[in-house]
Amino acid sequence: MTTYRRQDVLRIFEIGPRQLQAWERAGLIPQKESYSFQDLGQLRMLRALRAEDVPAASIRESILAMKAVSGMANPLLEARVVRTGTRLAFRHRGAMVDPIRRQLLFDFERSDQEKVVAAAVKPRPIRRPAPAGPRVSQELFQVAVRAEESGEKQRAIAIYEEILSLDPDYAAAAINLGTLYFHLRQFERAEELYRRATVANPNYVLAYFDLGNVLDELGRLDESIAAYLKAVTLSPGYADAHYNLAIAYERIGQSRYALRHWRAYVKLDSHGPWADHARGQIQKILSREKLAIVSRAHHFVAPCKSTAALKLA
Repeated sequence: MTTYRRQDVLRIFEIGPRQLQAWERAGLIPQKESYSFQDLGQLRMLRALRAEDVPAASIRESILAMKAVSGMANPLLEARVVRTGTRLAFRHRGAMVDPIRRQLLFDFERSDQEKVVAAAVKPRPIRRPAPAGPRVSQELFQVAVRAEESGEKQRAIAIYEEILSLDPDYAAAAINLGTLYFHLRQFERAEELYRRATVANPNYVLAYFDLGNVLDELGRLDESIAAYLKAVTLSPGYADAHYNLAIAYERIGQSRYALRHWRAYVKLDSHGPWADHARGQIQKILSREKLAIVSRAHHFVAPCKSTAALKLA
């Protein structure tokens, strides 16, 4: 297999050593002394994204989230990358995935293969292929997502249930089914499915995030916080998890912990109404802290300094 030295890489991509080192420090590519042709493909994609001013942190967290969602070893090479604002989406097998926000959209290019899949969305009894296997589950999953996006919620539920009967450890199906039950306010069933996904895939970031959401709805804030913390441990750049953590900590009166996650959210997502709200909460917490310090100072009574008086008899 042909390999390339660091100097070859710098020459091919016309970048300086500091740029390559910066990508390595940011976790976008492992530090190496020799590179494969596949590595060059990843570097080419990184250079293109950075040329479009996509933040390095956003690239890294999108890649980590996509790995967690899809099980891909290298999403930059195994899927087509699409920029969506400061985030990345991935187009893979006809699906457009925003892995951080857990949004799944299919492309509707009218290829022959997609026409066949689109036809499967028409209401009709579900065929139960035999024997069951990963490919069967994946095909049914695509049909379920299409049904869900076309508004056929009950049909989508039936298909997701079918998938889980064929493949009990299909974490993505458990997540999507849990979310459908969540919106139906069947929170106990949603919790059961989210927990099932975390068992099937302990590194599934979105499963912990969704579990945190449903536990919050059930009023179990301590458990909710634990689930969100697991999500940000697996993916420190998961902005929405930091946001929800900050809210949860404020609700239990832990403003200093909330401050930490408000700040993390603003750092990761600095534009838009949610960022404005986070900055407002930061200012409120800091103002309260200053008032508390002043209040304590006013109530502080310094010990009296006294000197012994000498009297001559």
